[in-house]
Amino acid sequence: MLFMPTKAATKKEVKKAVQTEEAQAPSAGPKIRIKIRAYDNKIIDNATKTIIDTAERNGATVVGPVPLPTEKKKFSVNRSTFVHKEASEQYEMRIHKRLIDILDLTPKAIDALMNLHLPSGVDVEIKMG
Repeated sequence: MLFMPTKAATKKEVKKAVQTEEAQAPSAGPKIRIKIRAYDNKIIDNATKTIIDTAERNGATVVGPVPLPTEKKKFSVNRSTFVHKEASEQYEMRIHKRLIDILDLTPKAIDALMNLHLPSGVDVEIKMG
């Protein structure tokens, strides 16, 4: 039964109802959450495609990829070492992120995901739970 909040429901009541719904939901075996980070968006898209293809080929259910906000790091560097302190160059480094949830895993799917060869420059973080 889903909890439909009314206007009189407080935040605490809504949070408590969501927690009880999650507790009552049947767990369908092992799950994997994969976070992928890279500097190049083409590389990260290719890596997510290979992960999703191998998971679906081995009978797992895939949720995603969910594009997370791109992290932007900006740097300003002085052009000159001694004079012209106002003149500076700006650089930006973008970190693209994706999130994939893999449900209903089989041992065959886990072995296939562990033996994947992803391109260099892709950081993969795997959480099982």
